[in-house]
Amino acid sequence: MPTLSHKLASLLLGLILSGSVLAADPAFNPSHPERYVVVKGDTLWDISSRFLRDPWRWPDVWFVNPQIANPHLIYPGDVIVLTYVDGKPMLTLERGSLVKLSPRVRSTPIDQAIPAIPLNAIQPFLDRSYVLSREEIDGAPYVVSFGEEHLRAASGINAYVRNLTDEDSTNYEVVRPGEAYRDADTGELLGYEARYVGNAELTRAGDPATFVIVQNEMETNIGDRLFPVTEQELLETFYPKAPGVEVAGSIISVLNGLLEIGEYHVVVIDRGADDGMQQGDVLAIDHKGPRVPDTVKGRGSVKLPDEQAGMMLVFRVFPRVSFGLVMHATRNMYVGDRVRNP
Repeated sequence: MPTLSHKLASLLLGLILSGSVLAADPAFNPSHPERYVVVKGDTLWDISSRFLRDPWRWPDVWFVNPQIANPHLIYPGDVIVLTYVDGKPMLTLERGSLVKLSPRVRSTPIDQAIPAIPLNAIQPFLDRSYVLSREEIDGAPYVVSFGEEHLRAASGINAYVRNLTDEDSTNYEVVRPGEAYRDADTGELLGYEARYVGNAELTRAGDPATFVIVQNEMETNIGDRLFPVTEQELLETFYPKAPGVEVAGSIISVLNGLLEIGEYHVVVIDRGADDGMQQGDVLAIDHKGPRVPDTVKGRGSVKLPDEQAGMMLVFRVFPRVSFGLVMHATRNMYVGDRVRNP
C-alpha cells in the first residue's frame, strides 16, 4: 500500500501532468525571472507565481524533459528555467547539484520532493473532517455517560455508548456535531459540521456498550457521536484547473472558527459534488460589496460592487459543500464573500 509520503508526492505529479485545455495561453508575470533555484519550503504554487500571473496554470507551460529521471518531481536545489520550445515560452527543469554524473539511480527520497500546495495547512482536514446529514447524526452511536466520576473524558477513560448497531467494528472515531451549513442565497440546509474529537475502542458490546478513549485531540463530551474507522484513500492525483461548470457560490464557514479569512486559511463553500465541484478546482473569491447610505443626495442606499480579494483551491468535496484552501489574498475576506470561476 502506498505510504502517506508517496500519496502526497503524487499530488505534485498530478499537478504538473494536468492536461487541462484552456481558452487562452497563460500570461507570464512581467517580473518573472529567467531561472529560479528551488529551496526547501517552496511549493509549486509559490514557484509558479514567480513566473505566471495565474499560478494554477503551471501545467500548461511545463515542458517534460524525458532525459531527466522523474521529471515530475522537483527537489530543493533543482533549477526552473524559462526557455522556448517551438517558439512558445515554456518552463523546464534542470536537476540540482545532488545529481551525480553516473548511471546510478537518484536516491533522494520521494517525500523530499516539494508539494504542490502547503500540505501542512490542510493535513488535519484531509481525512478527519466530516460533513454529516441530520439522519447520519441521529443514527450514529452516541456517548451517554462516563460513569459517576467523570463529566467528560480524556484518553484512558471509559465511555458508555448507546445506539451501537455494528458490533463487528471495534475501532471508532469520535466526532462532535457542530454548526449547520446552509446555502448563502436560499438558506437550504446542506449538512452539519462534525469535528474530529479522538478515537475510541469497543471493549464490551451491549446497551450501553463500553468504549475506552484511546486518543484525544479534545476531551470527549456526552452527546459526541462515533463512526467506525474506515480506510480512506488520500487524493492520488491533483489537477488544478478551472471548474467544468459555472460556479456562483459563497463562503459559508471558516474552519477553526476564525473571523477574518487570509492566506492558507481553510474555508467551506456552499457548492459540492452535486453542483459539479471537483478536487483541484480553482475559484476566485470576491469580497461582497456592502450596502452604504447615499449621504450626498440623501437618496437611500447603494450596494457597492464586489471586488476580487483572493484565490482558493478546492481540496475536499462533499455532496453539498466543499473545503478549500485560500492560496492568495489581497485583502481580508469574510463569511458571505462570493466564489466564482477564475
